[in-house]
Amino acid sequence: MYAMKNASHGDPERWARLSQAAAYAMSIHADQQRKGANTPYIAHLLAVASLVLEHGGDEDQAIAGLLHDAIEDCGAGQEAAITERFGLRVARIVRACTDADTLPKPPWRTRKEAYLRHLETAAADALLVSCCDKLHNARAIVTDLRTHGETVFERFKAGKSGTLWYYGALADAFLRLLPGPLSRDLADVVAQMRLMPTSA
Repeated sequence: MYAMKNASHGDPERWARLSQAAAYAMSIHADQQRKGANTPYIAHLLAVASLVLEHGGDEDQAIAGLLHDAIEDCGAGQEAAITERFGLRVARIVRACTDADTLPKPPWRTRKEAYLRHLETAAADALLVSCCDKLHNARAIVTDLRTHGETVFERFKAGKSGTLWYYGALADAFLRLLPGPLSRDLADVVAQMRLMPTSA
């Protein structure tokens, strides 16, 4: 409905790299599901890439959106693979969105505090991708809270208090570091998360 009128004669190479990245993300995350749900994990990755483009990101950033969990979920070797396939900038953004690349991961609170510190010096192109990731995650939590109530927080290692602390800290950080509609959307969703009723 809102497509450009001349879209039928577009450049077939315009989104070739993004298409390749989507196929690659689907292959490496093929068997993964969203935490506590039956939703294929690729749905989250596609949603993050969509948000990146909706908020002015370029193709490299959208590719990074598709691959932002590759290192964390599929191993540190993914960094070299991403660099080879999609270039240094994409790999740098993916690295900036990664809060751990070892197994077992460091303790949850230590890891999240380190990520919050990391955001203070992250490049703007990486902040956009990271904020899109956190916004989609927060929206999913609010949706699940509406359906399932506070049992949703049992999915997370930090429980309700830790989850609310982390998303509140993220919202505050992005409002400072990446001011604009995207960060305000995250802050609004986090506010909804805090105000959700205590039962389904």
